[in-house]
Amino acid sequence: MRIEVVTLFPEMVRGALTYGIVGRALERGLLEVGTEDPRSHTSDVHRTVDDRPYGGGPGMVLKPEPMLAAIAAASARLPKGSPRIYLSAQGEVFSQAHARELAELPGFVLVAGRYEGLDERVITLGIDRELSIGDYVLSGGELPALVVIDAVARLLPGALGDERSSEEESFAEGLLDWPHYTRPEVYAGLAVPEVLLSGNHAQIRRWRLKQAVARTWQRRPDLIVRRGLSAEASELLNEFLTERAARGGARIEGDGNEQDHSGNQQAADEPQDPGLQAR
Repeated sequence: MRIEVVTLFPEMVRGALTYGIVGRALERGLLEVGTEDPRSHTSDVHRTVDDRPYGGGPGMVLKPEPMLAAIAAASARLPKGSPRIYLSAQGEVFSQAHARELAELPGFVLVAGRYEGLDERVITLGIDRELSIGDYVLSGGELPALVVIDAVARLLPGALGDERSSEEESFAEGLLDWPHYTRPEVYAGLAVPEVLLSGNHAQIRRWRLKQAVARTWQRRPDLIVRRGLSAEASELLNEFLTERAARGGARIEGDGNEQDHSGNQQAADEPQDPGLQAR
């Protein structure tokens, strides 16, 4: 797979790609990432890529000439028809489903905006779709582009040491992840759940699914509303809720209290409002 990033800060993108799973994917030849700087497509001595917005207002807007030329140059290094994606607050919210979809492609272009964004004609003429990584404001599209690259790279065959990792992570099946434990068996008086020491793989799988569905119900009920549950997951959620009611609302084994954004302790068994949430 090859990904091209159109950015005013190519070193920012290249520097972040040398670490971890993405770095290993690049070393193994599973992934190639190129960059294209719109400043290379300017003709004036100042290499101008932005200008004041028509109609007035604060900030600067990225000009169509250098941006479209950079997108065309990046696209020329990819298979014909590779999608051109603009990282934009107006786009669809990026999800694991999007990552899986992109991982099936031979390549795509990511366009990182800056300032007040792109001249609308760039989007009309040079962009196929827009993606957002959440409902908040960033200084530019480079960090969202890196998020997309990371999420896609780990899905490429051979990128992970154990291919099961990408199948068992949060969101892979529409649920949050279950709790994880390693040595020592007891730490600060807290013990690893007995089922994980039992060697009974069927019981371990069931415990993990139960923890995952319970945690999703507690922390991200919107995911359950949006995607629903399998028959087994629904049965385990009902089992969890029955146990919770019998314990008078006590938390489930393996799950602790979480903090709300103000720093106050929030009981883990109280579901959050399924409305607008940070992603």
